[in-house]
Amino acid sequence: MKLATLDAGGRDGQLVLVSSDLTRCAPADGIAGTLQQALDDWKATEPRLRARWAQLEKRELPGLPFDEARCLSPLPRAYQWADGSAYVNHVELVRKARGAELPPSFWTEPLMYQGGSDSFLGPRAPIVMALDEPWGIDFEAEVAVIVDDVPMGVSAESARWHVKLVMLVNDVSLRGLIPGELAKGFGFFQSKPSSAFSPVAVTPDALGDAWAGDMLHGPLLSSVNGKPFGRPDAGTDMTFDFGRLIAHAAMTRPLAAGTIIGSGTVSNLDPDGGPGRPIAEGGAGYSCIAEQRTVETIRDGGPRTPFLRFGDRVRIEMRDGAGRSIFGAIEQTVRKG
Repeated sequence: MKLATLDAGGRDGQLVLVSSDLTRCAPADGIAGTLQQALDDWKATEPRLRARWAQLEKRELPGLPFDEARCLSPLPRAYQWADGSAYVNHVELVRKARGAELPPSFWTEPLMYQGGSDSFLGPRAPIVMALDEPWGIDFEAEVAVIVDDVPMGVSAESARWHVKLVMLVNDVSLRGLIPGELAKGFGFFQSKPSSAFSPVAVTPDALGDAWAGDMLHGPLLSSVNGKPFGRPDAGTDMTFDFGRLIAHAAMTRPLAAGTIIGSGTVSNLDPDGGPGRPIAEGGAGYSCIAEQRTVETIRDGGPRTPFLRFGDRVRIEMRDGAGRSIFGAIEQTVRKG
C-alpha cells in the first residue's frame, strides 16, 4: 500500500491512497483525514485503507491523477523525528573532516539525534537559507520509517513489527555551523534545519524483496543540478538495521504513533574496505557532499566540490528493478531567503 498527503489547505493536508505506479490516487475520506489520524488507530484504519487501495489498484475505484508536486511530506509535522547514523562509514568520514577520531563504541551502539519535527518541507519545497557558502548547505539522502505506538524497552527483534511505513529523506545539514554547535557539547540545533520527505510512504510488504532484514535494499539515487552524485545501496554496509534503531530510541521512553526514525546518510564502502569512490570513477558515489569533500581531502590534500549554492537543485529517488520510482522524488532548489 502506498500513501501520500496532498496540500489541500491546513497544516496536515489530506491523506490519499496512491497506485503502485504513482499515476493515480484516491482520498481516504471516511477512514482518516490525515496520516497521523490513521496512525493513531492503525489497527482499525489499516485494513480499511488496504481495502480501498486494492480497489484503486484494480481500477474499481475512480481515481484522480496523482501529482507529486501537490504533495506535502507524508507527515507534514510529526510528534517526533529521531535520526540515527546507521552507516558508520559515513560517521567515520565526516568525523575525519573535523579531525575527530571514531570511538570504538560507534560500531556497537547507534548514534541518534532528535531533530525538529514541527515543520517538515514538502518534497518539492525549496530549501530557503539566508546564507549559502558560509553555512555550508548540504543534502543527506536517507531512508526513514514511521512506527505505530512502541513500548519502552522494546527488543530489536520485536521493534521490527512496529514499522508501518517506509519513505526517503533529505536531511538538510549546515556543515559550516555543525563544528561550533558540537563543540558546545549539547548537539545539533541550528545546523539541522527542516528536513524533506518523499512524496509517498510505502508499507514494507509493498516493497517486496527490497525490504529484508529490517532494512531497505536498492540504490538510493541522488543528483545535483541533473548530474548523478550517488547511488549507494541502502541495504549494503548498514551497521544497524531499523529494529536496532527503534529499540535504541525506545530504550528509556515509549514512542508515540507517528514517530519517524531515520537511517542516517546512506554510505557504501569500496570493495577493498576504503571510503568509497565517486560515480565518475565507477563507484557508488555519495549521499552527501561532505563525504565527497572528505574523500577529496584524504586523496588530494583538500576538497574541490563546493557545498550547495543558491540556485542549485537536488534530487533524491529510488527505483525498482523495472526502473519505476518507488517513493516518488524529492526535488528541491536552494533559494535565498
